[in-house]
Amino acid sequence: MELLKTNSTQKTLKVFLIVFLGTVFLTISAKLKIPFYPVPMTMQTFVVLFLGLAFGYKIGLATIGVYLLEGIIGMPVFSNSPEKGVGLIYFTGPTMGYLVGFLLATFFAGYLNFKKNIFIIFCKLVFAVSTIYFLGALWLGILIGWDKPILQLGVTPFLLAELFKICLLALLTKKFIKFRKFI
Repeated sequence: MELLKTNSTQKTLKVFLIVFLGTVFLTISAKLKIPFYPVPMTMQTFVVLFLGLAFGYKIGLATIGVYLLEGIIGMPVFSNSPEKGVGLIYFTGPTMGYLVGFLLATFFAGYLNFKKNIFIIFCKLVFAVSTIYFLGALWLGILIGWDKPILQLGVTPFLLAELFKICLLALLTKKFIKFRKFI
């Protein structure tokens, strides 16, 4: 019985450590940015998909949820914080749709079966990252108005970089999935 408690405690500690390190990694990826208006280009989508691939959808969702909560309560974890604000006010700005999309993308990246060939993996990752851009463009349209060029502002400038990130992830997916065995 004592052995079961020790294993359970160790697993819980591993998960907490992974979630903490995941939020740190996500924060760092948010700060590595190329400024665009109204949404900056960052490495966050790469990390979001990585979290889902490497640790599965449950730990991935926990990590994204903690990250979003950190930002909402005022910690400067988001891309343009603290220089453009912090907390709930910043969260509900132009990037909110993308940030909420992180949850769906992590879920799909972690939930979908990736034991197929590289083309299938690539297509699944495109689907997962598309949820970020769909929700991001939807929120951007609601926030700044549908009369603005929403896709030109919030989607098309990022597509080439996303293609590169997805290709890299597709090539490394089978290596990332091996991380799940250590949890």
